[in-house]
Amino acid sequence: MLVAVISSLRSKDPSSQVGAAIVSPKRHILGTGYNGFVGGVDEKSFPWAHEGDWLSTKYPYVVHAEENAILNSTAYDLEGCSLYTTLFPCNECAKSIAQKRIAEVVYLSDASRLREPREAARIIFTAARIACRRIELSSTDEILGRLRLVLDRHRGQNA
Repeated sequence: MLVAVISSLRSKDPSSQVGAAIVSPKRHILGTGYNGFVGGVDEKSFPWAHEGDWLSTKYPYVVHAEENAILNSTAYDLEGCSLYTTLFPCNECAKSIAQKRIAEVVYLSDASRLREPREAARIIFTAARIACRRIELSSTDEILGRLRLVLDRHRGQNA
């Protein structure tokens, strides 16, 4: 899950930074993604607004983290893999997740402001027999403490 959290930091979305990581049954990372505009375009020409006229919002243009993780995957066959995501997927991402035969969705939060896409995703996951579970991370202080230990260890080796 921490890989998904770190991936979310790449998102420039001012209202919701979402990250995702796909992991094989052998626990190898196969793909990561974050929510952002289509690659290769000038992002400054697109809006980040989340309210107003649909074409004036981010929604028709942003590729979600889960979809980016699938598209960026190093493997074509994702059957049996787990997808870790910082936000429970919407119905559009759920379709791709089910189509790729991903076995499990592990999420950090389901605090999306849009209820219907989240409920549709749950229906898709149930029909496709995709397990879903919420995970709770250790406290931020504990995670940062562990990270500091690793970084200090590496700094000591480079001295």
